[in-house]
Amino acid sequence: MSDYPAPETLHHTSRAVVETSRPQRYVKQMVSHMGRKIPIEQIPGGHRLTFNRDNVFRGYADLLVDDAQDDAARLLLLAYGTDAQNLTAVERALGNHLERFGEREGLKVNFS
Repeated sequence: MSDYPAPETLHHTSRAVVETSRPQRYVKQMVSHMGRKIPIEQIPGGHRLTFNRDNVFRGYADLLVDDAQDDAARLLLLAYGTDAQNLTAVERALGNHLERFGEREGLKVNFS
């Protein structure tokens, strides 16, 4: 993965905070599902997905568990894109998958 730019060099970024009582479960499910198609690495506090399909690098997504606030855990999604269009593609992939996995819990993903 060293052939890709560092996430902090990508200027198109967004984040979403998803309230859930089971953030670890959703991270595990996302990693398991998406890891079949794209590279995933463990990072401090979670996992990084590298969006590189068909040899086209689009960006990254970090899936982090934030359990430091008010004893309630949350899922923090950070998206990084090489441009606005690729950022939107990363956001859409994350949001659609997570909302589908968390449908019973009524999970909603809104990037800003």
